[in-house]
Amino acid sequence: MDAFYASVEQRDDPLLRGQPVAVGGSSQRGVVAAASYEARAFGVRSAMPSVTARRRCPDLVFVKPRFDVYKAVSGEIREIFAEHTDLIEPLSLDEAYLDVTENRQGLPTATMVAERIRSAIRERTGLTASAGVSYNKFLAKLACEQKKPDGLFVVTPAMGPGFVETLSVGKFHGVGPATEKRMAALGIRTGADLRACSLAFLNAHFGKAGGHYHDIARGIDERPVRPDRIRKSVGAEKTFFADLHEREAMRKAIRPLVAKVRRHCETHRLLGRTVTLKVKFADFRIITRSRSGALPFASFEAVEDAAFQLLDGVLPVEKGVRLLGVTLSAFEEDGSPALSQLALPL
Repeated sequence: MDAFYASVEQRDDPLLRGQPVAVGGSSQRGVVAAASYEARAFGVRSAMPSVTARRRCPDLVFVKPRFDVYKAVSGEIREIFAEHTDLIEPLSLDEAYLDVTENRQGLPTATMVAERIRSAIRERTGLTASAGVSYNKFLAKLACEQKKPDGLFVVTPAMGPGFVETLSVGKFHGVGPATEKRMAALGIRTGADLRACSLAFLNAHFGKAGGHYHDIARGIDERPVRPDRIRKSVGAEKTFFADLHEREAMRKAIRPLVAKVRRHCETHRLLGRTVTLKVKFADFRIITRSRSGALPFASFEAVEDAAFQLLDGVLPVEKGVRLLGVTLSAFEEDGSPALSQLALPL
């Protein structure tokens, strides 16, 4: 979807149309959750502090998020997907992979399926969507970014390797800023540079990710579309109006974050083995600390205790704490065999 949250707000409020809109908090501690394309023209981006966004775009209009509305619209879009295929792998409320090798409408090409879906989304929701069509997930993701907003781009098998070579590695899904910087230090700036590297070289510098980088530089991605894809982590975080300095204030702030994670995990019957605490200081420096067990945490009281212990490990703090976050990961579904195993002392 194109600037999903902001586009929903512009659809529902005609006064916002054509205006630079940011969904998020407008306070000194606020963060931009989504920005309209009018706002993006000024350099406003998601996850940007609201004060920075306001500085870049003085006329920026802030709108409080309505996640219940976004979730409902996402459900409408998912229904449109389901009219064409059962193989849907959601990535978020506004993005998904679809395998349309065999589609329910009997359309002869994936491009026609994509056009039909985009047309249905516009007709039923009043919103625009962009689509990338290709023979694997990596290339479809890259293709989707080529004609945003409201566009469609196709990468055929004949085009794949050459298409990858022309792009900056920073555009590759899975190559974040830190990895991009490491690659640049090695002289790897484009897909062509990456393709010129041997598998042994990539493994030596990037470990188990080396094989993935070796493949994608050649347009190869064998990952299937997984409709049963299990979410890798569930987290909650909060930015505070005033910096926190005291241990008890931070513990008090952690409790509702754990409660939010608990609600999601209990709904989806997820049990996790790893708790991660995120701390952002007043100077915007971020640290994370994690704790893992051999078996999933037995209760969310234990998750909360683990978060408290991780907090104690970073206290006392020289600077105030601007944000705290708690994430649970390394999931095993409730009732899986691993949960019935006994932990025996050896």
